Amino acid sequence: MDQLNDIINGCLKGDRICQEQLYTMFSTRMFGLCLQYADNQDDAADILQEGFIKVFRKLGQFGGKGSFEGWIRRIMINTALERYRSQVRLYPLTDNMVKKDDIVQEEVFEKLSASDLIRLVQDLPPRYRMVFNLYAIEGYSHKEIGEMMGITVGTSKSNLSRARDILQQKVKQYFDTSEHIIREK
Repeated sequence: MDQLNDIINGCLKGDRICQEQLYTMFSTRMFGLCLQYADNQDDAADILQEGFIKVFRKLGQFGGKGSFEGWIRRIMINTALERYRSQVRLYPLTDNMVKKDDIVQEEVFEKLSASDLIRLVQDLPPRYRMVFNLYAIEGYSHKEIGEMMGITVGTSKSNLSRARDILQQKVKQYFDTSEHIIREK
């Protein structure tokens, strides 16, 4: 912790070596986070770069309250949201667009490898992926998601429901395909 404080203080003084150390310390984890919100690795790299620029600009605002990594995560997520808002217009879903008939048991998700699950989430349409990540992975409430994305609570819930439906369909297809391949061998 003292090392991190020394690095932060060095960054505040404009020390490039400390900035590089801070970047090295957190860039891999933050890139993984950015990938959850980006369409591809190039977009994730852009979000990471924009996010770290903001981290260095706002470093003086970190008051030492709470986790420094949590503070950086918040900046990265907000950067991803800003990028998303600037590129995509959000259209609210109506209730009749959400289907509830496809139900996949939780144990099915446990059989998927983490990389397969991440790939399935990456394939979601951007607005659904964003809401899914914020709610299911980051733990934000629908009210918070609505405020961050400029949508209503109902739209957030609807987007999450649709994301889950799409994931369930993709998981079902994944296992149907896997079983078919196994039977052919």
